[in-house]
Amino acid sequence: MANFETVEVSTDLLIVGGGMSACGAAVEAAYWAKKHGLKVVLVDKAAMDRSGAVAMGLSAINQYIGQAAGDNTVEDYVRYVRQDLMGITREDLVYSIARHVDSTVHLFEKWGLPIWKDENGKYVHEGRWQIMINGESYKIVVAEAAKNALKTLGDDCIYERVFIVEPLVDGDKIVGAVGFSTRENKFYVFKAKAVLVGMGGAVHVFRPRSTGEGLGRSWYPPFNTGSSAYFTIRAGAEMTCQEVRFIPVRFKDAYGPVGAWFLLFKSIATNAFGEDYMVTHPDVLAEFAPYGLTKPIPANLRNHLGLIDERAGKGPIYMQTADAIRRLADAYPDEKQRKKKLKELEAEAWEDFLDMTISQALLWAATNIYPEEKPSEIAACEPYFIGSHSGASGAWVSGPADLAPAEYFWGYGNMATVKGLFCAGDASGASSHKFSSGSFTEGRIAAKEAIRFIVENNVEPKVDMGKVEELKAAILKPLDTFEQYKGMTTDPNVNPNYIRPMQFMFRLQKIMDEYAGGVSKSFTTNKHLLERGMELLTMLKEDSAKLAAENLHELMRCWENVHRMWQAEAHIRSVMFREETRWPGYYIRADFPKMDEENWKCFVNCKWDPNTGQWDVFKRPIISIVD
Repeated sequence: MANFETVEVSTDLLIVGGGMSACGAAVEAAYWAKKHGLKVVLVDKAAMDRSGAVAMGLSAINQYIGQAAGDNTVEDYVRYVRQDLMGITREDLVYSIARHVDSTVHLFEKWGLPIWKDENGKYVHEGRWQIMINGESYKIVVAEAAKNALKTLGDDCIYERVFIVEPLVDGDKIVGAVGFSTRENKFYVFKAKAVLVGMGGAVHVFRPRSTGEGLGRSWYPPFNTGSSAYFTIRAGAEMTCQEVRFIPVRFKDAYGPVGAWFLLFKSIATNAFGEDYMVTHPDVLAEFAPYGLTKPIPANLRNHLGLIDERAGKGPIYMQTADAIRRLADAYPDEKQRKKKLKELEAEAWEDFLDMTISQALLWAATNIYPEEKPSEIAACEPYFIGSHSGASGAWVSGPADLAPAEYFWGYGNMATVKGLFCAGDASGASSHKFSSGSFTEGRIAAKEAIRFIVENNVEPKVDMGKVEELKAAILKPLDTFEQYKGMTTDPNVNPNYIRPMQFMFRLQKIMDEYAGGVSKSFTTNKHLLERGMELLTMLKEDSAKLAAENLHELMRCWENVHRMWQAEAHIRSVMFREETRWPGYYIRADFPKMDEENWKCFVNCKWDPNTGQWDVFKRPIISIVD
């Protein structure tokens, strides 16, 4: 630890993260900070150009309302989100994002993002809310705008390759954060009057479906490791929907997207016997009325129907790509036109992967898959924790002043229950289906409110440097542990005095998979499994004090796994508390297999007390603002 330089950075607003929500926050914060003579600093674990869930690219923008053209209304979108999350959503937050998201998309286009247009100059829709893009450089376009905005405030506003580990709190107020460089022996202390969290969701908390040579593959980016949840929980913020993990269905093994096939190509998925599981289980949908009987069918119920067939021995599940392409091409009676359309559709099928999941195109090529000739397997992935897609986990934040009911408002939009702590994207809970454009939009909303908070509460942060030194010692301890004990065994991976981060991650994933309803258990759990999982997780938490790191990269891996572990605990506690099965297809409580609308149409929230170390799990009411 002695050779680590301590670097202190003071700012007014600290943005932690570099993904879409953080970039949105940077653009908006820079504008308002300049007006008030304030400083903004952004800290990213990676490099902003390829940071976050959009790092590899994207083939569609999944939230676009089309208000100006009269295509949809904001109220329509709120109803859609409420339906997909089985009635559990903060309508005020969803509304707030939806009413501003179109302007964000228009900014993207202005900055150079190619958006598909038809012969009339209108955006090409993949589905009702989705528009097609050439998005292999989507994140680069957005990051460039964010960096340019911050540079108007000075040359010292962006810190990349710095991993934020812990929040700094003074009483009931956030005052900064600490972390370390992943490239240099530097320990950073950021002091701030407000902090905006946009560090993404959590991947590899559960054991992945892809193992062996596929280890590390996931649908959501593997470098999203639960830092948003850890940071907000450790700051003492109230959390929400920690039981709502998301399980997407994707092309098997490489996790390629299915949205374009279902929405743009109008494909269907069937079991191995050619049966369309979406129409063969009307009785199951009726069990989850009203949501199962209203269009669109929620994503978790679509998963559930396919999983029923798999459990019945009717797998594998196939996307009928060849039928979809043939059907679209056959709409052209002229043979020449039909062949031309067929070639266009084939190209679009491959481009969908090349824009955002290149490994799926490689896997298709490696396994002789020609989408125009044969179907391709799809499967449910392992669970993820995100607040931006069809999941909902995140911090419990204040709604906007003009929309939020009194129970949902405490002074500043998107502020958590800790003063000065603002959240956006995957860090903000109960506001699903914001995706990339909505996350950027929510970052803008949160940043504007954060600047207003600073202007109205312009007090220098009180940072206890004695506490900082304690945190520095604890954060760098894995390096000291490895150095102290590495010579005691011939194989540094096998040592009675420490555990290395990969081993730690495997233990965490095994616990969550087998006891909290992972892939190997067909996403099913019960009270007794959860209690045993919590017992094993408590032992793992004890062993986290013995994590060891050989270098800076492993030090980062150590703390990523600690962050995942805290997300895992919040999840187990929340699933145990909610005594119903509201999201079959995401998870089933075998001991409470039915949905209980009367008792459980509510938010399940939780809070960890930094002073006592105790957890509290409780209900919050659902208040609707849209009929």
